[in-house]
Amino acid sequence: MSALSSKLRKASDGKLMFRCPGCNELHGVAVGGGPGPRWSWNGDAELPTFSPSILVTWNEPSDKEEEFDDPAMDRKMICHSFVTDGVIRFLTDCTHALAGTSVEIPDLDQGAAA
Repeated sequence: MSALSSKLRKASDGKLMFRCPGCNELHGVAVGGGPGPRWSWNGDAELPTFSPSILVTWNEPSDKEEEFDDPAMDRKMICHSFVTDGVIRFLTDCTHALAGTSVEIPDLDQGAAA
């Protein structure tokens, strides 16, 4: 990944990556032309704005040993946000602790999984 700023990196697939403090993971958005879903970007690497909203979903396996192999027991996780002028506004459908709050995009060197 190449650094665009302390907040954004460009991945080898062209996605712009930022650290989500709600998930403590990197989220990526595809901007510009090309196949698949695309977002607009204001071109500002320090105070990015992406549109439309960013929705990340995944399944989290159960912590109960007897449910490890049962996908029906997985917890459905959601991170849904708007990123405007460098601020992440988490929507209330998020399943993490920052649902309904707004925070500045943190620097990438603040502990994100890569």
